Amino acid sequence: MRVALCQIEVGDEPEANLAAVREALARAGDADLAVFPEATMIRFGNGLRRVAEPLDGPFVKGLREAAAEHGTALVAGVFEPASDGRTHNTTVVIDSSGALAGSYRKIHLFDAFAFAESDTVAPGSEPVVVDVGGIRLGLVTCYDVRFPELARALVDQGAHLLVVTAAWAQGPFKEEHWTTLVRARAIENTIWTVAVGKAPDRSDPPHGGRTGVGRSMLVDPMGTVVTDLGPFPAVRTLPVDLTLTGEVRRVLPSLEHRRL
Repeated sequence: MRVALCQIEVGDEPEANLAAVREALARAGDADLAVFPEATMIRFGNGLRRVAEPLDGPFVKGLREAAAEHGTALVAGVFEPASDGRTHNTTVVIDSSGALAGSYRKIHLFDAFAFAESDTVAPGSEPVVVDVGGIRLGLVTCYDVRFPELARALVDQGAHLLVVTAAWAQGPFKEEHWTTLVRARAIENTIWTVAVGKAPDRSDPPHGGRTGVGRSMLVDPMGTVVTDLGPFPAVRTLPVDLTLTGEVRRVLPSLEHRRL
């Protein structure tokens, strides 16, 4: 399969962000799957409840239309209303026909580094693997990548590819954590991992807290970084040979050696 890493800038207006998705899909060429950042709908720092909408709302409808137009499945982050007045930080998966194939509500909320995501976001509760064209995608959102048990649960559910979406917060050592954690999840699970973050904020969000370090990566099951997009907006489409997973697991059967 061919996967497009769509490291786009995300701003304060959903319509403009949807236009950026369409532009990136046009640049993705013959990609089978295009991966966009967490919170593609609107960047953090805005009133999320104001823009949150159900998954049959206009933003997801726009994503579905874009996927169908280009014949490319996509993964992107949105916000949907939660029953307690907060929102869910939700990742949607849309297949190449434009159908909503599945969704995942972020389980681990970023209440760290003086930020409290749980003030405005309600957590999900279930790991999610979504089948797209016979490829099983295990979904991980940003802070989730710090929790190896989630990635392992997705692998145990039969994921062929870990898909990490992020709007990674800027700050000391944050890029080092991101790159290390993404590679670790690939290595310890001997699995292809595509991790896409938003391009860095170039201006302060309305209420502070810059997000996005870029550094979107494709990592193979041995932990080789096939690509690293660096700090600027970029779209890159690359092949993912899923047969490599079996080859790696034959020489490194660590999943079979688990005792706990």
